[in-house]
Amino acid sequence: MHKITSEIYTENDDISEKLDDGNAVTKFAFKCPSYMIDSQTEALNYDSDEDLDIERDREGIILIEHSVSTELNLVGLQVWRGALLLADYILSYPDLFKDQTILELGSGVGLTGIVASYLAKEVICTDISVGGILNLIERNFLRNHTYIKSGYHVEEVNFLNLEWSKKLEKRLQGANVILAADVIYDEKITDGFVRTLSKLLCTKKRKIVYVALEKRYVFTIADLDTTAPMYEEFLRCIEKYRSTNWSVDYINIDFPRYFRYDRVKHLVLMKIQNNMKSIAYA
Repeated sequence: MHKITSEIYTENDDISEKLDDGNAVTKFAFKCPSYMIDSQTEALNYDSDEDLDIERDREGIILIEHSVSTELNLVGLQVWRGALLLADYILSYPDLFKDQTILELGSGVGLTGIVASYLAKEVICTDISVGGILNLIERNFLRNHTYIKSGYHVEEVNFLNLEWSKKLEKRLQGANVILAADVIYDEKITDGFVRTLSKLLCTKKRKIVYVALEKRYVFTIADLDTTAPMYEEFLRCIEKYRSTNWSVDYINIDFPRYFRYDRVKHLVLMKIQNNMKSIAYA
């Protein structure tokens, strides 16, 4: 069976520790935004003019356990660029996420959820229960406990099974911000993901969804052209399931980059909202 390896591991030069089970733990360094630097715990330094010298480029480290390569159905066990793009957006616009109840769909190894938990009131990380992924999310939250300022839960959500228990549905529907990164890579899963969004957005409660993905281009003989089939399938699914109360916008990705990765031009960040009457493309 063909295995896939994320480009992140060639772009991140931080040391990975190999574990006995074949996984690795990688240090994901990021530049701390000013609000993450607790001046009360920092020693005060002064420059030659006796002015307070503020450490503006302090780095933080998030430790993530992950697989190095996987088959397609287990790619959630790796870290992909979309997760880092979405994490950058959260760090860039903290007021959008501060004190919110945040639901992450397809959390993978939990990196974006960990970043969100620094600001949120509560984070609900979800994924399908395969390859030990739910336990992996738990371990990564424990590894990074110093950044966890919110309550958090890890739940199983399978995009292909929307028969949720009443308890799970109440928890999921309690979120007002929904995150998803790198979940667009398979036709059935893409269709299930959008149907999941449709169910979550079918409510009078105002909700905002942020979806980060990377367009992956392939050359097809049928079209004699280079296309991004999964991205195009995602757009078709949005049109198929979107009610008249959805709006879809593209967010410009020129916000600050806190994590180390190649922010390629094929990365996309979308904002989907309910209780709106039109669709707009920025």
